Amino acid sequence: MRRVGWIALIAVLVLFPVSFDNPYYEQLGSLVLLAAISASAWNLIGGYAGQVSVGNAVFFGAGAYMPMLFYKLWGVSPLYGFPAGIAVSIVIAVVIGIPTFRLSGHYFSMATIAVAELIRIVVSNWDFLGASIGLTGPAVAKDWSDLVFRSSIPYYYMFLAVLALLLGMTFGIERSRFGYYLRAIRSGERAARSLGVPVSRCKLYVFMLSATFTSLAGSLYVVKFGFIDPNSGFGILVSVNMVIVAALGGAGRLLGPLLGAAILIPLQSETNSLFGGGGTGVTYILYGSIIMLIARFEPGGILEMWERWRDRRAARQARSLASLPAPTPPSTKSADSHVA
Repeated sequence: MRRVGWIALIAVLVLFPVSFDNPYYEQLGSLVLLAAISASAWNLIGGYAGQVSVGNAVFFGAGAYMPMLFYKLWGVSPLYGFPAGIAVSIVIAVVIGIPTFRLSGHYFSMATIAVAELIRIVVSNWDFLGASIGLTGPAVAKDWSDLVFRSSIPYYYMFLAVLALLLGMTFGIERSRFGYYLRAIRSGERAARSLGVPVSRCKLYVFMLSATFTSLAGSLYVVKFGFIDPNSGFGILVSVNMVIVAALGGAGRLLGPLLGAAILIPLQSETNSLFGGGGTGVTYILYGSIIMLIARFEPGGILEMWERWRDRRAARQARSLASLPAPTPPSTKSADSHVA
């Protein structure tokens, strides 16, 4: 049954953009996948390792700015800035991670917020990076490497390939020794250390991996939209969006971020279309409401709620079967008389 579910999910993802003759749905599908990539990258550090970083916008912004900076300085394809964005993000992850991983709980979260906000302010006042105006990419493609397409379908399949790679790596991590280490750290760092888990090293490695794919998500975002500024790259809402998407679907679950993106991004798109410029304020209200509902009723997200309901249903079925009267065995007396 699980194999059938996976086949159905892959078929839906592959066929979605060609099933609608409407640019709106093509655009919406690409946004869902982009949100799923960034949330799945956050899920590595926040879901599996239990280190709730609210500053992953730093890596998203670095991945978005570097391709545009390459184009601005040398006029080359933004594609050449992808590796540079990943390298910068890994360096930032090491610089941030070594001191802040000594903190725990909400202190670590507050430290990551402070770092992200500090970098946003610096970028907003740095003329080399366009200051508050930001940077723009090529308006017309010279060749395919500029990644400028009129349709959203090429972006959709590009995002889908990256998401498949990220989910494949996450699937492998789940079943590796490293994955067991991360779950032990999430359950309790002191207990994990007592069992011989290299806590600091594991947290740093997964933070660097999370930074890599978050940076890649930022690079994909900027080649699709062709523009980046401090708020869209380093804003607090960028980090909050990753956290909410993963938590809504199920943090620490393979498909939790994808499910959360499939629910939250269409809702966000509808509020923006219905309320126009006021849609951003409605988005904040929506995020706050989701945070309260998740924290109060289902901290494990929708996938955990589904699994709990499924287990309760299976238990009820088992109890109902156990309450049925046992079948009466055939009478030996009648069998003996038949033989006689």
